Amino acid sequence: MNYKELVKEVTRLLDTFKEYKHCIDSFTEDAAKELKNLSSDDQKFVIDALLGCTTHKKLLDTVVNIFYIHQGQKLLRADQNLFIVVCYLAMFQLDDLGLENFSKIIKSLDISKMHKFLSFFFNVNNLTTQIQEEWSHIYDVSVVQSNWIAPLIRWCGEIEKLLDHLASKISKGSLRKKSPKKITEPKEFHLTQPKHRPLPASEVIPQQDRSKPVPATTHKSPKEPDILDEMKQRNRQKALEVLNEASSQQFRCANPQKSEKTQKVMSQILQSRDAELKFDKLYTSGIPSTQKANSLPVKLNTTAILREGALYNRQLEVELQRIEQLSKGASEPSAFLQWQKEMKDKDLQEELAELERRRLEGRISHEEAVLARERVLERNHHKVQQTKEETAELMRKYAEKRLKEEKEMRELVQQVADGHKNSKAAKAQLQEIKQRIVKEVSEQSRELLTQALEEAQAELSRKMELIRQIHAFESIPLVRQKFVDETEIAGHDLLCEMSLAELRERLMMLRELQEFEQEERRIRILQEKQMKEELLLDQLDNIALCRSLAEQAATAYSQEEKRMKSDLREAVSKDERVLALQKTLEQKQQERLQKKTEKANTKKNEKEPSLRVKNSIHKKQVLEEHHWQELERSLEQQVHGIIQQSSNKTNAGQNQRRVF
Repeated sequence: MNYKELVKEVTRLLDTFKEYKHCIDSFTEDAAKELKNLSSDDQKFVIDALLGCTTHKKLLDTVVNIFYIHQGQKLLRADQNLFIVVCYLAMFQLDDLGLENFSKIIKSLDISKMHKFLSFFFNVNNLTTQIQEEWSHIYDVSVVQSNWIAPLIRWCGEIEKLLDHLASKISKGSLRKKSPKKITEPKEFHLTQPKHRPLPASEVIPQQDRSKPVPATTHKSPKEPDILDEMKQRNRQKALEVLNEASSQQFRCANPQKSEKTQKVMSQILQSRDAELKFDKLYTSGIPSTQKANSLPVKLNTTAILREGALYNRQLEVELQRIEQLSKGASEPSAFLQWQKEMKDKDLQEELAELERRRLEGRISHEEAVLARERVLERNHHKVQQTKEETAELMRKYAEKRLKEEKEMRELVQQVADGHKNSKAAKAQLQEIKQRIVKEVSEQSRELLTQALEEAQAELSRKMELIRQIHAFESIPLVRQKFVDETEIAGHDLLCEMSLAELRERLMMLRELQEFEQEERRIRILQEKQMKEELLLDQLDNIALCRSLAEQAATAYSQEEKRMKSDLREAVSKDERVLALQKTLEQKQQERLQKKTEKANTKKNEKEPSLRVKNSIHKKQVLEEHHWQELERSLEQQVHGIIQQSSNKTNAGQNQRRVF
């Protein structure tokens, strides 16, 4: 009897057994069928152990879980069922097996694992404290004490001898030797030689039509820039010749150098000309006009035309009612209108005066803001100088701190390097432990793969049988022909029953009736559309007439309003409050200009010695460059005019071609 193989068989069956999926009776029957090749005693041992482990699963799981928590942190969870089997044999089968057979079973398994588990399980302190406490939650205390705790304590003395024997074997190094690793021998692949592919047929190259050649003028630059450069060179040469001739033939008695007064006058002239230049000026299109003429016609839809026509008709009716009332003797409200006009003028004058005051107050506040900004800039300049000094001090302290940190970091790196040297031995030991774990896991995965392969083959055979049955059903022929007589009825004994031919005839008659009604509706819609167009044309004529009259009245009113506003502005300009605000504004501006001139004078005094030398050289260069720029500008204008004329002619020719 090979106890090692029997225990492995029991652990394998426990691994495959799932409570939520299998029934214990059917599972044991299937297991008995698989164990036919074993003897009757071996079969009985395996089946009894399997039934006992499943029946007393709660008790056994409690012991194994406590063992993993306290002493099995480094053991694999895959060995849990092995410990369950050993625990079952120690609790329920130790009296039947005897100490000799139980020792053989323990010695046939992994000695180190069994030594750890038995030393924990047969410890009197563990049995009477942790294990007994957990078992008391499942069964009564008296049952636990009499059935399991007392017998196990009785066997503790004899099990101690077995544990000493196992400890001596472990100390002598009598562990199972690892089998030598098989070296993988590479083998050549037996590949079939591929057949030579035939050469593909040559594709016929399509003949393309000859394209027109590119015109020669496409890649040539225009002649106008070259002509312009030549003219510039010729004019420059002529001017140089004239200048050399004039300088060589000047009067000997004349002084070519200009006096200081002449130079001063010339500089004043240049400054006045430069002042007239407006390079930094912002060009605008001006204030948009308040009333724009309707140069482009607006296309109105039908709703807009009718709405505008109704508006003008309603205004016309109101005006006619007013005329009728006047003709009957009603009083005209001329006095009220005159008073209303005077009040409006008065309100408008006050509004303009208020606007002028606000404008002047805004300019005064702007001047005050400019002065305040200058004061703020001076304070900020002082603060910037202080912050620069503080940052310099902080940078110096930071540099000292960085040097100190770098020194500490070098010392720390040296300590870490020394620690890496001592870790090589620990890495080698860890590598050995990992290799042993990988070997155990590979054996378990191989067993699981074989089991999954068998299940997949059974499922594939079932599916093939089902597909064969479906193909057999589909191969049966079906008769799908049906003969229909269109002149016969279905025979359901209904009053509205008719044949297919009669139904088609009636549908054709209904279609003709529908087409006739549609034609009548089309004619009626066309007539309504014509009437509507005539009404819209009449409304458009009326709208155009009313608009022209309204434009004439609006122009007259705007002219009158402009005249009134000009009169009001003259009155506002003479207001005392406005004059006082203007005086304060002038004072603020003079104060700001005075400060600005003082700053400019201080800067000028600082830069005056260096600028005096440069001004004399710069004046000559400016005069020469100004002369040559005028000559080049006149020539460019002439050439651009010629190019513009030629481009206008080409555009006119293209437009004529498009029209034709």
